[in-house]
Amino acid sequence: MAFLTDRKRASGLGSAKEGTHHHISMQISAAALIILMPMFLLTFGRALGGGHDEILAYYSQSGPAIIAVLTLLVGFVHFNNGVRSAIEDYTGGLTRKALLLASTIVSYGAAATGVFAIAKIAL
Repeated sequence: MAFLTDRKRASGLGSAKEGTHHHISMQISAAALIILMPMFLLTFGRALGGGHDEILAYYSQSGPAIIAVLTLLVGFVHFNNGVRSAIEDYTGGLTRKALLLASTIVSYGAAATGVFAIAKIAL
């Protein structure tokens, strides 16, 4: 028979005191995406169907390039936060650490690649 108090049995099963931060971060990035996605779709729609030189000229303007970069960055941060929450909820141990590392590398690597591509076009 184990002589454990209720507090000792519940130790490690409660709040990690990070849920509010994740929730607020996801809400802020979602609100930013609500504003950025229509702007991105409008700027992307204007460039759609153009030739290579026309698209290069269009994205060399500061407005469409900035909107595209902001959408990429906020989108991949939102993706990383969402995947992080799912991984933390459903995995544990070494698998959790490996998946968190892999998701962070993929999300920030893809964001960096997209920003580099847009910067190369814009400059």
